[in-house]
Parts: sequence; structure tokens; C-alpha cells
Amino acid sequence: VKDIRRLRRCKGDQAILEGPHLVGEALRAELTLDTVLATENFLASQEGRDLESDLPIPVTLVAPHLIDYLSDADSPRGVMAVATLPHGGLESIPVTEHGHYLFVDGLQDPGNLGALIRVAEAFSVAAVLLAPGSAHPNHPRTLRSSAGSALRVPIGVGVDAGALATHLDPIQPLWVGLTPRGGGTLADLPADRCLVLAVGAEGPGLSGAVLARIQRRLTIPLGGRVESLNSTVAAAIALHDLDVRRSAV
Repeated sequence: VKDIRRLRRCKGDQAILEGPHLVGEALRAELTLDTVLATENFLASQEGRDLESDLPIPVTLVAPHLIDYLSDADSPRGVMAVATLPHGGLESIPVTEHGHYLFVDGLQDPGNLGALIRVAEAFSVAAVLLAPGSAHPNHPRTLRSSAGSALRVPIGVGVDAGALATHLDPIQPLWVGLTPRGGGTLADLPADRCLVLAVGAEGPGLSGAVLARIQRRLTIPLGGRVESLNSTVAAAIALHDLDVRRSAV
């Protein structure tokens, strides 16, 4: 119990998968499950019986208060698992012109990161790269808000912008930075070229080191008195448009 509780703060290869959806997604992704905990009530449900029949390891039956204690979620759903989810650096990232790359610069909220990874998968991003100082993809809130996408999308952790530029040099991507003001529009970006879309936290934005790599700045036009968008929302708008235009080429 202490080891699992500690994983809520850990940034290693092991992670807590909370609820039947994430555990099921891990099974479909053929990930290694080290431990599965479940309550008697959950295993008695149809959902619980279906999930248990697919598990490669025995379930450890626990009292409901232990699931509550171990879970990061406000309303745990009677089952959780410990899985091995290794994330390397650039060595695990494909170099391909099919799909864009998302570079996340200092986004520290795990929930926002999970939503961003979900957006990345929805719009055919080749990989998500996390700069030092960003939230970890194995954080329980990141995994929950990604709705399973963090189990499938290639993710690089602790990636330096300069190292990424060298890694992707064979395909010469265009570096585009999302900024709240002063940038061009989506129509200014080439539809047929692979790019690295860099997004920072809503407050501080992109770091100086990343801005030095940027070749184009992109600003989402806003109406009314809205000054800026959440980083995930802005990235979703940009990636959706880029995916649609790329598909039409």
C-alpha cells in the first residue's frame, strides 16, 4: 500500500491506472500490469467480471477505503492497477513526415497535460515532447485526463529544444510557436510541411530558449474581451486546422 501510494508523486516508469477505462485501455495496448486491486462490489458488477476475465494476473481484493486512500481521483470506481509505462527521451521518438510534433514547454498542470496528449492523438501528432519542468506523463491526473491517449502516443520526457532540432534534422520541420499576440494566422502556415508546434503554460508562455528556435509565431484570433486561451484549447484549434489542411493536400 505504501509503495502504491508513493507512485502518486513518482516520476519513474511505474504509474497508477485508476478506474476500469484506463485499466482496459492498458490491456488493449498490451502494457505490463504489475498489480491490480479491486473491491468486491466492483468485481460483482458486469463491468468488473468482464475486466477480470481479460486480466493476465490475479486481482487482489481490497476494502473500498483502501481504493479511496490510494486513488488520486475524487470518485474512484472500485479498481486500479500499477503498470509499467516507460518514457525515454529522444531515442524513443520516431522521425517521420507523417504528422506534426507537439513540443510542450513548462506546462506544469498534470490535468492540462493529459488533455493536451488526448488532443495530440485526436489530430494525428507523431509524438509529444516534454521539456524539462513540464508535468510528468505518468502522473495520475495526466493519465485520467488523457482518457487513455497517454498510453498510446509516443512521449519524450526531459527533451531539450536544441536536441529535438538535431533529432528531427533529416525532415527539416518548421518550428511554430503559439503566442497570445503578435503572431500570424493559421492560413500563413504551409499545409504540406511537417512542423513542430511549441506550446507553453498560459501565464509564462514559451521560454527564451524555445523562442530562439521558433521560425513562425502563431496567434489564435480572439473576439470580445478575451485576452488569451488555455494552452490546451489553443493547441487543439491549431492542430485541428493543421490536420484538416494536411489531409486535403
